[in-house]
Amino acid sequence: MINVLRLDRVPNQDMPPEEGTRRLIEGEERVFYDGYWIKTYKVPADTLEAKKRLIDALTRRLFNHTEHGLNVPGNRLNEARSTFENEADPARKRIKGAMLAGALFNRAADIFRKLVELQACGIEILSDNPLMRECGRCLLEAMELGRNVLHRSGEEGIDELWGEPFRAFSIPLEDFYESRYIKIGQAMRDIDKIARSMVENLADLPCFGGLEAAVRNLADAAKIKTETLRTDPDIFDVWAIMVTAGEQLATLGPQPQAGQTEAGTYDLAEGMQLIRDGRDLIFYITRARTPMPKSTQDFIKRCETYRSTGHAPLRPTTLPD
Repeated sequence: MINVLRLDRVPNQDMPPEEGTRRLIEGEERVFYDGYWIKTYKVPADTLEAKKRLIDALTRRLFNHTEHGLNVPGNRLNEARSTFENEADPARKRIKGAMLAGALFNRAADIFRKLVELQACGIEILSDNPLMRECGRCLLEAMELGRNVLHRSGEEGIDELWGEPFRAFSIPLEDFYESRYIKIGQAMRDIDKIARSMVENLADLPCFGGLEAAVRNLADAAKIKTETLRTDPDIFDVWAIMVTAGEQLATLGPQPQAGQTEAGTYDLAEGMQLIRDGRDLIFYITRARTPMPKSTQDFIKRCETYRSTGHAPLRPTTLPD
């Protein structure tokens, strides 16, 4: 049985453990953060090859979750820098800065690949190697440029995605993996906040009968997906369960005859759009495996507004400063 373990589901647990506590639960090691017992994975040996694979994966993940058009090849770094520096329009300069960040990430990955090839040939690569320093410089500059880049949804930026490749490069892999468990706990917390707001503000309205069970099923599936690596054998069941839960929530039909309640009239179309937006936000957080605090708080406010007025304001779009 695949499940996510909260503190209140662990037997004989009287006092909350310290953050970072590890225990074997049902024969599986888990680590405690933010009220959740999160599934752990074996940390690979801290080698250049392992860091290269990790940075490659983190870079792909970054481009998968941010605005389109940022995956600029590393061999175009000089072009990207020149057009960024020569751009006067602030809006266009922001986008070109994001494209430059993408080129810097790819340049760092290119360097790492070559270093690994040299190491495979028996050439010792020390931490003060000029190419190692150049790789770190590229990642650090990309992180600075990426602070104003939005998530693909257009709602907010996810700074964590930009900082992860540099952290993977600059700290031991064991420390990096531990930092990921912290972010997974925070992501689970946001998923629960979104689900709780949907249930508290919409589930008891007659026009949305059946909403509570559907929301809770999606939230539980999303938290399991958040802690599960793509390489885990369970991923096939985990992803299928989450997608079907999302489909069931999105196809939940309102009851028009129940749109009128003692509290007033609720716009059913706006309510259904709010539900779909909540589902989408849960998917965004789950796939990125990192919290989206601003989007979460904005969504909670929209749910509260719908409860009190019968109307949901449009989803805000975040534009970087």
